[in-house]
Amino acid sequence: MAERIPEALQEKLAERLTFYQDIGIQLFYRDRYPQQGASVAEEITLPKTVQKTQPVKPVVETRPARPKLDVLPATSGASLFEAVNKVPGDTLLKIQTDLGDCTRCKLHRGRTKLVFGDGNPKAELVFVGEGPGRDEDAQGLPFVGRAGKLLTQMIEAMGLQRPDVYICNVVKCRPPENRTPEKDEVSTCSPFLLRQLDAIAPKVIVCLGSVAAQTLLETNRGISHFRGEWLDFRGRKLMATYHPAYLLRNPSAKGEVWKDLQKVMAVLGLQGKKGAQAGKLS
Repeated sequence: MAERIPEALQEKLAERLTFYQDIGIQLFYRDRYPQQGASVAEEITLPKTVQKTQPVKPVVETRPARPKLDVLPATSGASLFEAVNKVPGDTLLKIQTDLGDCTRCKLHRGRTKLVFGDGNPKAELVFVGEGPGRDEDAQGLPFVGRAGKLLTQMIEAMGLQRPDVYICNVVKCRPPENRTPEKDEVSTCSPFLLRQLDAIAPKVIVCLGSVAAQTLLETNRGISHFRGEWLDFRGRKLMATYHPAYLLRNPSAKGEVWKDLQKVMAVLGLQGKKGAQAGKLS
């Protein structure tokens, strides 16, 4: 009979798995029968990109190529954004009008207010979060709770004010109990997010957390795999970093986020708030 893992070790393993879940790494598996000579790193992996085994006819790309990331296998034969093309003359007002009093997915049943977005319609910098929380649902504005206050401090540390940027979410209605948006909810709401980004045409997009990054990059990889790296999204520079809500639970990660924001500042030519230092976001 296999020996039972000591309770102290069990607690450490549970804490480590919870940490990985917080930063977006959720899927693990271990091959019970690894090939001879395989290392531990090879045995515990994230899902790999589905490889094409049959030759396919070349197709004309309708959007710029993205970095090679492990992507979720398509279930409908089309990319989430494949059918959403740029609309000439599209504006945030028109997009909001088209969205209307949305009842397209089940999230509308429990919402108080739909949260479309807020900020400068011609912003060079757009922050994309996961979805509204309790305070956002009550006020109809994105990032106004505790995490929102921290985001405001982050923006100000960069030498900007909230009205200088645009802030929105992947889904426009609050998920019950602030759970992670489900795949059908994301696929229903995300085309409106894509239109928002096209209408604003920012120089830089910052994804706050795994859901935003995984949605725009169409990947199932955890954010730790590409956080802090410049990626491409439809010809625009994209940076993924930790969500402010994660920073409230893990203050030690603020320094890493500040490094990411400094890269954004360099691209936008920002000097930052005088006296702002890494890890000093409060």
